[in-house]
Amino acid sequence: MDTSHLIVFEGLDGAGTTTQSTILAKRIEEELQKKVFLTHEPTDNPIGKVVRDVLQHKIKTTNQALALLYSADRSDHLYNSDYGIINHLERGEYVITDRYFYSSIAYQGVTLDYKYVKEINNYPHPGFIIYIDTPVSECMKRIDKRGEEKELFDKEDFLTQVKNGYDREFQALDSSINLLSISGTKSIEELSNEIWSWIKELLN
Repeated sequence: MDTSHLIVFEGLDGAGTTTQSTILAKRIEEELQKKVFLTHEPTDNPIGKVVRDVLQHKIKTTNQALALLYSADRSDHLYNSDYGIINHLERGEYVITDRYFYSSIAYQGVTLDYKYVKEINNYPHPGFIIYIDTPVSECMKRIDKRGEEKELFDKEDFLTQVKNGYDREFQALDSSINLLSISGTKSIEELSNEIWSWIKELLN
């Protein structure tokens, strides 16, 4: 299974992954004339909707059940014969996903044994990871600005532990995987330009 054209954005809630993944998808389509499937996790598919209901406090469950739901949503996201990521990759498209299994390791690894979380997320690594490394205090400010009810994980002390989980995971990452760790304190334009210049060189 070739996942070399799978591009993953990672970062804390409020880091800017959604904005930057959208910008990058547009640039690849317009400047490289390549078809891009832009997606995200949790998905909008049936299992992903249950995950979102848990995050938005509509459903209460255990930490382990939530971790398993995330993994089930991811399996469906990758392998579903109608809309799975693998279908798009096999057609020669680029796939950009806002979050992947590294999010599970960082987030669920706070309340569960992270080795267990890794075990239930034994999915293929992507070709590229873009980690928007944004300070927890800045993420909390951005979350507050949304003016919405905070989701399950939107607490400063929790996000600090999540950040530590990301740092641990990416420090141990195999050198064959292209990783860009970039400061999320830069402007949207600065970030998007740096990401583009990094990925364009690798894609060419």
